[in-house]
Amino acid sequence: MTFKSGFVAILGRPNVGKSTFLNHVMGQKIAIMSDKAQTTRNKIMGIYTTEKEQIVFIDTPGIHKPKTALGDFMVESAYSTLREVDTVLFMVPADEARGKGDDMIIERLKAAKVPVILVVNKIDKVHPDQLLSQIDDFRNQMDFKEIVPISALQGNNVSRLVDILSDNLEEGFQYFPADQITDHPERFLVSEMIREKVLHLTREEIPHSVAVVVDSMKRDEETDKVHIRATIMVERDSQKGIIIGKGGAMLKKIGSMARRDIELMLGDKVFLETWVKVKKNWRDKKLDLADFGYNEKEY
Repeated sequence: MTFKSGFVAILGRPNVGKSTFLNHVMGQKIAIMSDKAQTTRNKIMGIYTTEKEQIVFIDTPGIHKPKTALGDFMVESAYSTLREVDTVLFMVPADEARGKGDDMIIERLKAAKVPVILVVNKIDKVHPDQLLSQIDDFRNQMDFKEIVPISALQGNNVSRLVDILSDNLEEGFQYFPADQITDHPERFLVSEMIREKVLHLTREEIPHSVAVVVDSMKRDEETDKVHIRATIMVERDSQKGIIIGKGGAMLKKIGSMARRDIELMLGDKVFLETWVKVKKNWRDKKLDLADFGYNEKEY
């Protein structure tokens, strides 16, 4: 039997459901989700493998108009995938009209030398008539290889989209072992799960100002638990106070929620210790960005 493989980028504006889609395809969480814009900061690989194929999905940061060096990193990281993949999934929300951000992405996609599939997500939120007009509008902007409406949250049509990708794969190598689901190490996934809880539990400027660094991660032989020490970085003292909370209540809640997800991922009991540290204006300092895992070498 011929084995087929290929790389697929998922591009779109912030909050269109890219990570929700990837997690649904993979059958487990490998990309964090939040209703906050710019949740995904790094490219995250989801490796989907069957007996006959391997599709390597690359979930990218939401493309936006950057205001910081971190924003520049995120946007360039997303666009860099156009040089690395065989197909692009351009994801747009069914419940929002085409905007300037979509037009900006479309112009870049027109110049890319790869087939583009338009994925209209969140179809569960709109009437079919609205969906048809949305599809017609985007169809008039560029020549898409396919147009597939889905609901990543409910799973509607997701398997059909995967089938379309599978049908268009070419004969190729199995790039990763069959049981590997992502290219990121466990430390990265742990830091992302902690950051996800901060995003869920805080508001306003805090989600954008937070980075998480896993300082150590090792098994404690006495307790047979994975002992994790992690530092939550913020930009101002006032943000530190909010994340710690009254009597440490907020930090305890973040740690408790994150620990449950980390235990599910690792299949082990976890002892999680978290601290909060202020690193002023880290989002605009290249050295800090590299230290916190946002490295220009990625793209």
